[in-house]
Amino acid sequence: MKQTAVTFLDHKQKGEKISMLTAYDYSTAKLMDQAGVDGILVGDSLGNVMLGYEDTLSVTVEDMIHHGAAVARGVKNALVVIDMPFLSYQTSVYDAVKNAGRLVKEGHAGAVKLEGGKEVADQIRAITNASIPVMGHLGLTPQSIHTLGGYRVQGKTEAAAQKLLEDALAVEEAGAFALTLECVPAKLAELITGKLGIPTIGIGAGAGCDGQVLVYQDMLGMFDDYTPKFVKRFADVGEVMKNAFAEYSRQVKDGSFPDQAHSFGMDEEVLKKLY
Repeated sequence: MKQTAVTFLDHKQKGEKISMLTAYDYSTAKLMDQAGVDGILVGDSLGNVMLGYEDTLSVTVEDMIHHGAAVARGVKNALVVIDMPFLSYQTSVYDAVKNAGRLVKEGHAGAVKLEGGKEVADQIRAITNASIPVMGHLGLTPQSIHTLGGYRVQGKTEAAAQKLLEDALAVEEAGAFALTLECVPAKLAELITGKLGIPTIGIGAGAGCDGQVLVYQDMLGMFDDYTPKFVKRFADVGEVMKNAFAEYSRQVKDGSFPDQAHSFGMDEEVLKKLY
């Protein structure tokens, strides 16, 4: 079944959990889609795991379009959500709608995602008024990492928890079809989930959310610069890849690859005429 903003809401109403993963290229997205993942997030986390940046702040709209379009070409059923990068929507409502439109027209997004609460409600409202579905993002918002003082769990004090709840309600009221909650205490995320009519997608926010998302390189053991507490490793693909790369290098250097089975032949009489 083709997943959309409407089917995500339907999943919540039926009590069905929603599965999401990040992807940044055609081949990976195609595998996820075939596996039945409901949503694929082209996250600005590509700055970390694909481009080698220390944070997400350097990612551009062009980066997101490039990777988003590649993902979209590999997907038939999953909902493709593309992150709006830093300063693509904070500067003005006009910029927000224009850049969201580019992610749809050029990146072939089925929805866009942006970070923030009440302060971006006008942008969410304007983008949805332009017929582009918006997923919100609260809690640990990596684009605000300098003001947050690092990668820390959010909403632990009464004041912070109250603000998080108010922001979640504001995001919903502005028209978002779903909300990502990152690094939020599980009980708080569960409370927010129960108060919202739209689905919540957790990442480090406990099992009470309506769905979950992980960076695929984290859950496959392919990225080890750092490992967040909330990551569960579902396979050690990184180690398999390193072993395969090492074996390839060994066989090239000792001459055992390529062998006859991996080479092409030709008519010997044709070859003799060349001498």
